[in-house]
Amino acid sequence: MGTFMTRTLLPLLHLPLGRLYNPFHNPSHKNLPKPSTLPISLPPATLRPLAFRVFTKKHNLNLTSTALQLLATFIGKQCGSAWREAGLAERLLDDAAKQWKLNGGGVLVPGEGSELNGILNGIQSAAGKLPNNLSRRGFPASRMSASLEDLSSTATNLPKREHLENMSESTTSGDRNEEPSNEASDPRRWLKVINAFEQPRLSYNPEKKHFEHCLTSPSVMSGPGRKTDMARQRYHLVHQRLMRNESFQTSAILLARQKLSQLSRSTSALRQQTYKLTPIANLLGRGGSNHLLMGMLSRSPSGHLTINDPTGSIVLDLHHARPSPEDGVWFAPGMLVIVDGQYEDQETKSGSGLDGNNGVGGNVSGVFVAFGMTGPPCERREITVGHGNRDLTNNERAGAGFGWVDFLGVGSERAVGNSMRAIEKQVFRKRTPDSTGEGRARIIILGEVNLDKAKTLQALRKVLAIYAADSAENTPMAVVLIGNFVRYAAMAGGGSGGSIEYKEYFDSLASALSDFPSMLHNTTFIFVPGDHDPWPSAFSSGAVTVLPRESVPELFTSRIRRAFATANTENERLTGVKADGEAIWSTNPTRITLFGSVHEIVVFRDDISGRLRRHAVRFNQTDCDGLNDHESETGENDQSLDKQSAMLHNDIAENENVLNLAAVEASRSKNAELGHTKVPSHTQTSRKLVKTLVDQGHLSPFPVSQRPIMWDHAHALNLYPLPTALVIMDAEAPAFAIGLDGCHVMNPGCLIMSGKRGVAQWMEYNVKTRRGKVRESHF
Repeated sequence: MGTFMTRTLLPLLHLPLGRLYNPFHNPSHKNLPKPSTLPISLPPATLRPLAFRVFTKKHNLNLTSTALQLLATFIGKQCGSAWREAGLAERLLDDAAKQWKLNGGGVLVPGEGSELNGILNGIQSAAGKLPNNLSRRGFPASRMSASLEDLSSTATNLPKREHLENMSESTTSGDRNEEPSNEASDPRRWLKVINAFEQPRLSYNPEKKHFEHCLTSPSVMSGPGRKTDMARQRYHLVHQRLMRNESFQTSAILLARQKLSQLSRSTSALRQQTYKLTPIANLLGRGGSNHLLMGMLSRSPSGHLTINDPTGSIVLDLHHARPSPEDGVWFAPGMLVIVDGQYEDQETKSGSGLDGNNGVGGNVSGVFVAFGMTGPPCERREITVGHGNRDLTNNERAGAGFGWVDFLGVGSERAVGNSMRAIEKQVFRKRTPDSTGEGRARIIILGEVNLDKAKTLQALRKVLAIYAADSAENTPMAVVLIGNFVRYAAMAGGGSGGSIEYKEYFDSLASALSDFPSMLHNTTFIFVPGDHDPWPSAFSSGAVTVLPRESVPELFTSRIRRAFATANTENERLTGVKADGEAIWSTNPTRITLFGSVHEIVVFRDDISGRLRRHAVRFNQTDCDGLNDHESETGENDQSLDKQSAMLHNDIAENENVLNLAAVEASRSKNAELGHTKVPSHTQTSRKLVKTLVDQGHLSPFPVSQRPIMWDHAHALNLYPLPTALVIMDAEAPAFAIGLDGCHVMNPGCLIMSGKRGVAQWMEYNVKTRRGKVRESHF
């Protein structure tokens, strides 16, 4: 009997389930209809362990009860009783979680709304009619997995260009060390210009600690609540950035790391202290105590300088305050700062001339006596997006959790970052630069191209002739021309004339560009306007315009577009190869992305250094650009608090590597050898400008009364995450190229140098090395 059971029943146990229930099954009958899967009612509690393992443990996502109910209903309807077989439900949940991240979803997955429903509907349409494919006998599990992977790869928010279709092929070939296809071998194919009004509108949610898409449509005439939201967004972005700084963390991991550092290094070399911010509202009833505040500087109606945060505001007393670093950064109303000092209530401070306020309307009575002021330290781009290819600490490698956020609509860092880096390596490996330059990896930046000057076109011809002499393989991939394109406000009764004269200036520019056809059909020309260009200059009369501002209207640029079309047609007729050189008229500011999220270049036109000098706060203890030379006497208690403030800034600087200390020490030693101990004034000004903007994380850290901003488009002015390169075209500042925390900040200066006759000046940025250099040439 045992032998009969072994020979007869055991082979049946290895048959598919369909053959057990169908004894008349004939494998040769190929046209028999497959039995459809009947839907079942799957309780959410039964699916919860599997959903927790996939969404939470694997993808760091949290499901709400409504989302779990929606997934249970979908799996029960599409998979039926076979949802456990071959891991069908697990693969479906895994692809749904991947698609949620690719779409830029938050950490919390809600069931309300159309986001999760859209993902499930897309999965169903990509995999076909699932009940017909989910047979209980012999379902090809790879079929549904492949369909879902195809859906995930095609539904990403990558640039809508034809060459992106070869991304998977290029990535695969990169693993085999093969050459990329000819279509994608030109780095200009991966360049995309994003104007300020096309940038995705994201808002930071301090409760969920994640970015969310703004569902409301933007408007020029938005309500006053949007102005308040704009200020709150700036505060919350900087605050969450600061809270991840090691100087403000008190975790057990940090304490253990300090102990290890003390064992490996001498205690004198280690200085680690934990700091804690105090909300302004919590100052009430704590007179005479020392606190650390973070808030926005502003002027009260009475003229006093105040500091504000979401909980309240208080008057500042800066008679004993010192900036940190000394003469290394500007502080002006509208900026977010960290202030160290002592709170004195109204009774203690009476009779000093700064009586504060009565505590009405969120204002805290009394005065906050500041002894030190510094800016919030910036955060490296690798830390924000979680890119781990650099030698970062464990805390930095963990990142801010924003790697799945698509800030610019070109794909998030974790979705396409590694693939794009592989493509970048292949593209630049194929192109070997010649002996005269770095070839195709260059971007040429020309600033203050005043077309109403006769010498401007001469200087422009000289610059283009230098690069047109190179072969087509080594011409720059892009040329950025930054306004103002006229010296005075157009159509405002100034010296630049009206609309007819303005169009004639661009017609002359089109004639000059036509002399270099090789540049026109091999290079992308990007035009960024200034405050003097139409149409805003027609009613601003040369004053500052609202940011962000629109591009130059097509009414004035038709001749230039025609010149590019003619050059492309002529090249195609002679060589038989289709050329696609183009002129892009963008906004101010504008962003240039290269290889998706790998390179982000921000271009901004504004005379910001002059505005900083006019509105900067003056301190008694330091010389701010020669505005105040006297020093006030302070007591021993004040000096100790000054040292504490300096220690705070030093700790933050050490933890975030705010300055390249090795480069600074090398420069100081070199200057000491040469006998030069004083830094030139223009170099000091450039450093102050760079550090001020990078620490603030904003292109215009001023009140809207000084620099108006469109409230619904204020997100376009954020420098978060920190870009790989920042171009600040400031006609009042000298040309420079300075790197700070992985961001290379450049000012190309005016095309025609003042003080030097017949000298053209421009910036040459190398994408491979991420460095720029100022170039000059006589014309």
